[in-house]
Amino acid sequence: MSSNREAPPTLLADFRLLLYLFIGLRLLLLVVYQPLVVEGVERGVTAGGDMLYYYSLAQLSDQGLYPHRDYWSEFPPLWPWLYVGLYRLLAAGEPSYTAFASVLGLILLAFDTGNLILLKRIGNRLYGQETGLALAWIYAALLAPAVFIWWNFEAIVVFALLLGLWWLLTGSESRSALAIAAGGLVKFVPLILLPVVWRARPWRGALRYTLLSLGVFALVYAGLIAATGEMGALSLVVQFNKASHGTIWALLDGNYSPGLFGGAEIRTDPATALVLRGYPPVIPPLLRLAVFGGLGLAALLRTRRNDAWGIVALTTFTLVMFFLWSQGWSVQWLALLIPLVLLCFPTRSGVLLLLLLSFVVFAEYPFLIMRTENPHGLITGVLRPPFIALVIGRTIILAGLAVFLYTRLRSPGYEGATGEG
Repeated sequence: MSSNREAPPTLLADFRLLLYLFIGLRLLLLVVYQPLVVEGVERGVTAGGDMLYYYSLAQLSDQGLYPHRDYWSEFPPLWPWLYVGLYRLLAAGEPSYTAFASVLGLILLAFDTGNLILLKRIGNRLYGQETGLALAWIYAALLAPAVFIWWNFEAIVVFALLLGLWWLLTGSESRSALAIAAGGLVKFVPLILLPVVWRARPWRGALRYTLLSLGVFALVYAGLIAATGEMGALSLVVQFNKASHGTIWALLDGNYSPGLFGGAEIRTDPATALVLRGYPPVIPPLLRLAVFGGLGLAALLRTRRNDAWGIVALTTFTLVMFFLWSQGWSVQWLALLIPLVLLCFPTRSGVLLLLLLSFVVFAEYPFLIMRTENPHGLITGVLRPPFIALVIGRTIILAGLAVFLYTRLRSPGYEGATGEG
């Protein structure tokens, strides 16, 4: 006996269900592993991350000390303003670390939920709705996004980059420019979309885009420096005076410590912003910049793909080249790679690449670095050979990804945008 009823949609086709599971899992992690500091030891879902570090900096406001005005900060202004502002809002109730880290994590969860939605939308546009939804499920199932919202603020950076990319793909160039300008005021990374725009758009449109994004960025910084003086200016350049860490450049320089700036106690002294905490570079940074800048420029000029897939792939290529050039590596940079690699390679191979990279990154930190007995994270003794192997392995993976992306960008027949929406 036949039935004219249509088969109900499968659970996996319900994006709302995915959102419930995505948000619910992260909220349950917070409930089960609430952040605590017990006898000076951090415990809970934030252990191993930077939340306690942000909390210690926010506590300086109890003494009337604020970032960029009274002490230098390694971050662009929006992130310090956010966590210090949150701390002050909670101050009326004598803020505990648990409350501070929990609320900050919930804010970051909101941004990462936005990342999930943007990943699906971009995936829909490139490959159709079925693949877009599948990419969202894969993103939700990966460990790194679930961990990083309780460790650091990279979810905001990813959101700014994906939002700028989405608006660029949909023809909203002005919105895209404002999105990456805002992202650049959290961390400089979203500004890597600028060279992509010059390849993907006519020069007049690219010029308008650049002037708008850099104009907003420069205007905010000009106002900041005018209001704060020396500390604000130092905060803009302090990242560029950081010793190498976690890269092949750091191995060449003999730097085996994480890239740490030091605690709150040193930041009120302007001179400490310019102190190199490690060995100086063996290869001059300008020479590295010339080499990688030249390779990137050559790739921009020689790529043939200028469609939606080409824009996403070129963004990914530019990001990977930035990682290879940079003198430092941070574990949270994996959060930027995950959605972009999924969008470029929505295949089993793409997922396996991300799993391999995740194992390498997390084996380095927290598994290896957290086992050092040195309070500054210096890698010594039996830990050094596996650390070197992991750094080299990560570099090989990233270099291979860059080469693979370049060859696909040179091939006009590679799969690209097959769906809209």
